Amino acid sequence: MTPFDALETRSAEAREAALTEALPAAISRASEATGMAAHLGDVSAQDVTSREALARLPVLRKSDLVQAQSATPPFGGLNATPLSRFEHVFQSPGPIYEPGRIGHDWWRLGRFLHASGVGKGDIVQNCFSYHLVPAGMMFENAARAVGATVLPAGTGQTELQVIAARDVGVTAYSGTPDFLKVILEKADEMGIALGFRKAVVGGGALFPSLRAFYEERGITCRQCYATADLGNIAYETDALEGMVVDEGVVVEIVRPGTGDPVPEGEVGEVVVTSLNPDYPLIRFATGDLSAVLPGQSPCGRTNMRIKGWMGRADQTTKIKGMFVRPEQVAALVARHDEIHRARVIATRSGEKDVMTVRIETRAVNPALYEQSVLSTLKLKGQVELVPPGSLPNDGLVIEDLRRYD
Repeated sequence: MTPFDALETRSAEAREAALTEALPAAISRASEATGMAAHLGDVSAQDVTSREALARLPVLRKSDLVQAQSATPPFGGLNATPLSRFEHVFQSPGPIYEPGRIGHDWWRLGRFLHASGVGKGDIVQNCFSYHLVPAGMMFENAARAVGATVLPAGTGQTELQVIAARDVGVTAYSGTPDFLKVILEKADEMGIALGFRKAVVGGGALFPSLRAFYEERGITCRQCYATADLGNIAYETDALEGMVVDEGVVVEIVRPGTGDPVPEGEVGEVVVTSLNPDYPLIRFATGDLSAVLPGQSPCGRTNMRIKGWMGRADQTTKIKGMFVRPEQVAALVARHDEIHRARVIATRSGEKDVMTVRIETRAVNPALYEQSVLSTLKLKGQVELVPPGSLPNDGLVIEDLRRYD
C-alpha cells in the first residue's frame, strides 16, 4: 500500500497525541462562529483534549442546523470563515445550505480516490450533480487532489454520457452506485466499448450484486461515506473490511437520541466532529447507524474502522442519492385537503432505487398528485392511492424495504 500521506499509518499513540492538540484548536475555532458558540454554551476549549471530554459536549442535530439557518441564513452562524471568503455556496434538499472551497482536497475525498487507485493518468467521468448540491464539486476537488483529469458529466443524458466516455477515453467513474450500470447497459445497446476500470461511488448503498456486476466487467468499485456538511467521513480500501475513518474527522458511535458513546461493536448513531477550520461542526449527528469494527485494516491504514452505513437512526432515507425527510412527506399531505396520510416506500428494482408514495385519499386519479410528489420530495415516484384508514397506524411516514445483505 502506498499511503496518501503519513497520517494514514500513524500509531494509535501518535494519532491520540495529535488529537489532544487538534481538539482544543477546533473547539476554539468553532467558538468564533456565533451559531456554534451559542450551541456549545460555556465550554473551555482548552479542557477538550480527549475523546472522553468531547463526548461531554452537546450533539448538534440536523434539525438544529435547519433552525439555525432559518434564523441566520445561509449557514446559521456555524461558519468560522466569513461567507465572502467561500468560493461556493450550495443548497441541498431541505433546503440546507453548505459552504465550499476550492483549496487542496477541502472535502478530503482525495484520500478516498487515492485508496481506490485513481490518480495521475486517469480521466474521471464525474456523474455527480453540479446543480445546487455540492457532490459534483466535492469529487472534482478530489480528482484534482490526486492529479486526475475530470469530465464534468453531471447526471442524465445517458447516450451523451456513453459517447463522451468513448471519445475522451474515460478510465474512471464517480457518481451514485447504480448510474454507471445505466451507462454501461446503454453502451451495450449502442455497440460501444468503454474503458472504465475504476469506480468511486457514494450517495447511496452499493449492493453486493451491483459490485459483482462491475467486477465481472473488470471495474473495481469502491464506496465512501460522505456528507455535504462534513465531507469525507470514511471510505473503503482494497481490504474490503468495513470503512476506514478519514483523518480529518473524529467519529463517535452513540446511542440514538443521546450523545452517549456505545461500546465497540454495538450499533448506534454516527456523530462526527469536523476539524475543518472553515466549517468546524462539533459533534454533528448524521442520523446514520453504524458500528466500530475492532482492530486495524489489513490494508495498512491504522485509523478506526466502521462497518459502513447500516440504516437510519431516524426515518430520513436516502433514495436515488437524495435524502427524503419526514417533514417533506408532511408538506405533501398539507398541500391537499383530501389527503389523510401518506407514506413513502423505498424498494429496489433492477439495481435501481424505486420510490412509491402511498396516499390515503378518496380520489381515484394518481396523476393528480405526481407534480406535488416531485415538487415536495424532489424525486419522481410511483403514486398509489389507497382508501382512508388503509395505512398502518405505526407512526412511519418513510419505510425502507431495501435489503443490504
